[in-house]
Amino acid sequence: MNIIKNYIVDEHNKTIAVQIPISEFQKLEEIIENYGLSKLMDAANDEEVLSVQDAKKLYDSLPKNDE
Repeated sequence: MNIIKNYIVDEHNKTIAVQIPISEFQKLEEIIENYGLSKLMDAANDEEVLSVQDAKKLYDSLPKNDE
């Protein structure tokens, strides 16, 4: 992925930030989110699988948010 970058420098010409187009940022954000989701899914593969009845019991036992 070729990212168009504009570097921001301070008065000593030290690079302090980078600016990228919003479309590039959105692509990067999607890639990071997908990576995180895949990691969560991989971790969930190691967890115990509940039956529908056990899942309903667990769901019913969770605190309700009555806002």
